[in-house]
Amino acid sequence: MDVVNIDRVTPYITKDGSEIRELLSHRNSVIRNQSLAEARLAPGGSTTLHHHPRTEEIYFILTGAGRMRVGDDIRDIAAGDAIAIPSGAPHQLTNTSDVSMRLLCCCSPAYEHDDTVLMGGEER
Repeated sequence: MDVVNIDRVTPYITKDGSEIRELLSHRNSVIRNQSLAEARLAPGGSTTLHHHPRTEEIYFILTGAGRMRVGDDIRDIAAGDAIAIPSGAPHQLTNTSDVSMRLLCCCSPAYEHDDTVLMGGEER
């Protein structure tokens, strides 16, 4: 059994600009086909509009509120919301609240920098 405590995970910045703490993936556990991470986005912050050619994602918002863009669909989101992001769909997250937004990100296959394609036309 692999158990990872978030307080012992070193954060890093993903290609889209979010701060990530990767909890479980092929890099640190027996998990081979997905990854689970906690992401943090400062008040007023946004990820860069991007897409993943191979990876589909699920975001689950833990704290904060904001605006989520997936393709041409833009919606207000808040703690308790789960967002489905299909592979290939351009997406961007903006924190419109005055607290740090925290969310869980599940990726299948696991997150990799080389599967992140940055795009123009950011919504902020």
